[in-house]
Amino acid sequence: VSEKKTFYKLIPCNSTLMLSIAKGLLEEEAKENEQERIRWMEENCPPLSLPGGTQQLMEFLKELHHKIDVIDEERYDLENKVNKSTKEIEDLNIKVIDLKGKFKKPTLRKVRMSADAMLQALLGSKHKVSMDLRANLKQVKKEVKEEDKELRNVGDWRQNIEDKSGMDGRKKMFESES
Repeated sequence: VSEKKTFYKLIPCNSTLMLSIAKGLLEEEAKENEQERIRWMEENCPPLSLPGGTQQLMEFLKELHHKIDVIDEERYDLENKVNKSTKEIEDLNIKVIDLKGKFKKPTLRKVRMSADAMLQALLGSKHKVSMDLRANLKQVKKEVKEEDKELRNVGDWRQNIEDKSGMDGRKKMFESES
């Protein structure tokens, strides 16, 4: 492979001038490619020298057929390798798509279901599970304090105001607190 030399030139903005320069560059590149092809052919393909006798010609043809068979075997092996790699790539792409979750999730609907029915649906009909939530609760007795009772039994609000009005009412408040 030859090294391609590219020179950058400042070109005025004239389209026909630019096209003519590009055409010239393409022609130069085509000439270089042709010279490179000729050089490669001279290095890798020796000139054909046909033998003079029929026996030598037969040996030459057998050798040529053997080379063709070797090249065909290599081509076949490479073709199978490429096909196998292509299949692996397709399988991996399918796995990637599956992992991404490309498929749309269905919209879920609200379903009224008792806890027993839900457990039966999850565990199957073989398991009988009853879920009585109230059976597991503790019984707690509520104790009511006497102070709370007094606060609740306030009575008439006007009477409380009359009792606390004046000096006697304030005196009673101080006596009851201490």
